[in-house]
Amino acid sequence: MMQNTGQYENPLCNRYASDEMRALFSPDTRARIWRKLWVELARAEHELGLPVTREQVEQLQAHIDDIDYDAIAKKESEIRHDVMAHVYAYGLVCKDAAGIIHLGATSCYVTDNADLLIYRDAMRLVRDKLLAVMVNLSAFADAYKALPALGYTHFQPAQPVTVGKRACLWLEDILTDYEELAMVAGALRLLGSKGATGTQASFLALFDGDHQKVVELDKKIAGAFDMPGCYMVTGQTYPRKVDVRILNALSAVAQSAYRFASDMRLLQHMRELEEPFEKGQVGSSAMAYKRNPMRSERICSLGRYVMANAANAPMTASAQWLERTLDDSANRRIALPEAFLAVDAILELMINVTDGIAVYPAVINKNLMEYMPFMATENLLMAAVRRGGDRQALHEVIRKHSMEAAARMKNEGVPSDLLERLRAEKALPLEEADFTNAMNPKAYIGRAPQQVTEFLQACVYPLLQKQEAKKRFAKIEV
Repeated sequence: MMQNTGQYENPLCNRYASDEMRALFSPDTRARIWRKLWVELARAEHELGLPVTREQVEQLQAHIDDIDYDAIAKKESEIRHDVMAHVYAYGLVCKDAAGIIHLGATSCYVTDNADLLIYRDAMRLVRDKLLAVMVNLSAFADAYKALPALGYTHFQPAQPVTVGKRACLWLEDILTDYEELAMVAGALRLLGSKGATGTQASFLALFDGDHQKVVELDKKIAGAFDMPGCYMVTGQTYPRKVDVRILNALSAVAQSAYRFASDMRLLQHMRELEEPFEKGQVGSSAMAYKRNPMRSERICSLGRYVMANAANAPMTASAQWLERTLDDSANRRIALPEAFLAVDAILELMINVTDGIAVYPAVINKNLMEYMPFMATENLLMAAVRRGGDRQALHEVIRKHSMEAAARMKNEGVPSDLLERLRAEKALPLEEADFTNAMNPKAYIGRAPQQVTEFLQACVYPLLQKQEAKKRFAKIEV
């Protein structure tokens, strides 16, 4: 299909997000949900005794997918109201039910309830992809839980860790995001049928003052969409604080993904780990040898967008006047869908990267062993003291040699000669076995392997088993 190159197209749609997420936020999905909402409103009104017949409900049900978008567009251009244009077009194919469509409702009955249903399904898709990331990272962490690697604090060489333990830092973040998203999704409700200012006055009038039937109407609508209920107190719209919670949860996912991708970029520079690189992939138009971490860079780029975009919701929520204002509409049409589309793209990339991380143990060991002599000095000092040496005097000897060896490394660009210096130092009562033992990286990784196993077994595997996580997304091509 030829692209329309004469108009701007959102890259989230034509480059980054998945077909599933794009479909969720499509005009067609929204229109079909609107019609389902009108069907369930009519069904509930019929069951509660209003003059809506079973035949009218069945006619509405039969024509949910019979949508004439040309007729809708033409009508909207005349009346400048999208919801009423859809009501009109629905009535064209449901002539016997045309008079009861939208009975008692305001536009927000369809717009807000549909948004909430779309957000629910979008959060489920994000949840599934978070699970797929956890599947990949847990397998990676377990496979490399005992492989020693140089640790970094302040991106300066520090005490050794293991490759798998470091992966658990990423996994812990994603697990936290999953829990946060699950909490937000679990608290989601529908707006229901609240009327023009949230008082349900129009429905109370329809039901001749029967409050219980008005309450039951909301319950029936929520039940029809498998939602736990409706917000009890609202203005014309659902509380815009809900959007704050949703965007914050999506921002949290972006933050964790950004941290992971940043670490991958650093480690790829160190040549210890590498994101997948396809056989025919081009790294640079000028430098043919380049293997740029473009997936991780894209994760960071999209992550920044999501984090910045999250500021939209609190600004909108704080600006809602009394029972309703419309300055939320245009902002929300952009901010909420794009946050989901961007997070979806981020997770597609993260699934792809975590499913194919290349590990280079020889480079990892080389980088670690370059600094091991300095980390070994404490153990060598203890060994020398056990052989009768004076701790303070020996500490000064080791300190001077360490400083001189480090200076040579930086000034002359040569490997560390600290061990050779210490072996030749007559003041140190050490044997070769002491040096061998002190230079074993596994002596410095503490409980890292055990921490990986304990974390996976206590926190990750139970969740994956409970959710029956499958590697449905694990082979995404990017």
